[in-house]
Amino acid sequence: MQGQKKLNIVGQILTALIAIPFFMSAMMKFKGGPEMMEGWNHFGWPAELLLTIGILEATSVLLYMIPQTAVLGAILLTGYLGGAIATHLRVSEGVPLQILFGVLVWGALFLRDERLRQLLPFRK
Repeated sequence: MQGQKKLNIVGQILTALIAIPFFMSAMMKFKGGPEMMEGWNHFGWPAELLLTIGILEATSVLLYMIPQTAVLGAILLTGYLGGAIATHLRVSEGVPLQILFGVLVWGALFLRDERLRQLLPFRK
């Protein structure tokens, strides 16, 4: 029982650390500005989608942070990161950061959710 509580705490801390860059990214999309538009144009996305993508990102990470909706949030963040990976590959950029975030999203959820640990047990 004590070990599960420690895993949960580590998972919650990791979740908070993961949420920060997603929220910062969403806020940058809401703010817009020339720096954001320069990067957005580099990827070839229409400017009209900036707000929509920001809303999707913020909603996904909010759902991920709420224990009752965390699995749905992780699924949505996985899809979001898949789109980011496809976008970066399309312009010949690397994707290790996006892959790392995907692993961290599910790793943190694994640590903080006993049901997920039961569903995907590690063998001893």
